[in-house]
Amino acid sequence: MDRERLEKIFVEHGCNDFKWLETRDIVVSRWVRMKCRFGCEDFGRRVTCPPNNPSFEECESFFSEFGKAVIFHFPKYFENPEHRYDWVREINAKLFEIERKVFFEGHHKAFVVYIGPCNICSDCVPDCGDCKHPRRARPSPEGLAVDVFSTARNCGFEINVLNNYDQAMNRFGILLVE
Repeated sequence: MDRERLEKIFVEHGCNDFKWLETRDIVVSRWVRMKCRFGCEDFGRRVTCPPNNPSFEECESFFSEFGKAVIFHFPKYFENPEHRYDWVREINAKLFEIERKVFFEGHHKAFVVYIGPCNICSDCVPDCGDCKHPRRARPSPEGLAVDVFSTARNCGFEINVLNNYDQAMNRFGILLVE
């Protein structure tokens, strides 16, 4: 794997804060799915959110099929918290383009996990068959049962629970490569 070439692609897309990790260092936990089910307004409303995602066991197995991953860090402060939705959409579009470029570099298994729920469309549908952009739709780490806090900390990133919008948020996307 030509890490230098891949890292150049990341930087070309404005993703400068990243770290390589072994996929076994991605923490997959059942409690994350419970938070989705009992606490997230998107549960059952988006193609890329639970219960439309693979089972917990399938998520664990999925990550084990890869050897390497890259975790991208995106810190951001918003004076108006409503602006975060457009920002997430922009970041996810960059991540998708990175996946595409990495694929064309010969990494046929490249798969990106967005920093938040897929929000390509403002009116996402809950039925996979009705998705307007199935080639671009990707789950969030939480949608794949990833404990983002533990995974990010394992990689040396600082991440804490925020208790108000006066604090900068930290979002993380993951690129799986082989």
